[in-house]
Amino acid sequence: MSSQIPLLVAQASEFDSGVKKMAQISARLAYVLMCATLSWGVLIATGWAEKLTGREGLKNGHMVLASLAIAFGSIHAFAFTLIQNGTFSFIKLVLPFVDGGLFRHALGILGLEVMLAIAALASMRHKVFYRKWLRFHQTAYIAVAITVVHSWFGAIANGNLSVLWLAGLTVLVPTATLALARFLPPEVLVRIGMLDPERGQEPGVGEGDAMDVSVNNEKCHRYGTCQAEAPDVFKLIEDNRLTYNRRPPEEHFAQARQAARACPMRAIEIRERVK
Repeated sequence: MSSQIPLLVAQASEFDSGVKKMAQISARLAYVLMCATLSWGVLIATGWAEKLTGREGLKNGHMVLASLAIAFGSIHAFAFTLIQNGTFSFIKLVLPFVDGGLFRHALGILGLEVMLAIAALASMRHKVFYRKWLRFHQTAYIAVAITVVHSWFGAIANGNLSVLWLAGLTVLVPTATLALARFLPPEVLVRIGMLDPERGQEPGVGEGDAMDVSVNNEKCHRYGTCQAEAPDVFKLIEDNRLTYNRRPPEEHFAQARQAARACPMRAIEIRERVK
């Protein structure tokens, strides 16, 4: 009997080693896909995807990347419940800091749970007041940030910092750059070439004192990006119809131009004229 105990211990150790390897691989895949999801989302929401590729951005790509990132993140978390020599339980992986949980584990739990909540509400965004849903969706930036911190703390604790430093930093830098650019003032983006100058800022081009706004209903997919950029001009109402001010006042011109630039389907047409 005593000779069987070391064998069982060795088998358990080998099993745990395999589970930890699975958790490690799924974590790295989730990390890369999470960064790709944020980057692609920014490119689509701002219209930069079309500027870079010459084609209309595919919003479905953002959703696919997000689903894969959440799937691999969930696999990473679930793997810890399979470790035979560990102390992880389902409850401990759902509630941060329960039974003395570590801070880095809590960060990962919070990040994953926020992303799951965003994914769950994404299919109901037309049933929820859009601005409230948009604000909640923007918490994805916070979820990504705390999940990145969780990844780096985990790499330090497990002695894998060199891998994350080379590969992780490679995908993190463009992700952070795009996330920062998303909230920079338009004039800064114009200077660095990420936005085209508005009419009136280009040499020899005049700007009208009246604006006509129209939306191509065949192109419009009701993503609501226009409302996010120009809430005083565009609005999605409860039955998923888009209403907008066809002749906005001058103080809303800048909003309307930004909405036209950001529309992923390029459905907004703006014509400026002199009264």
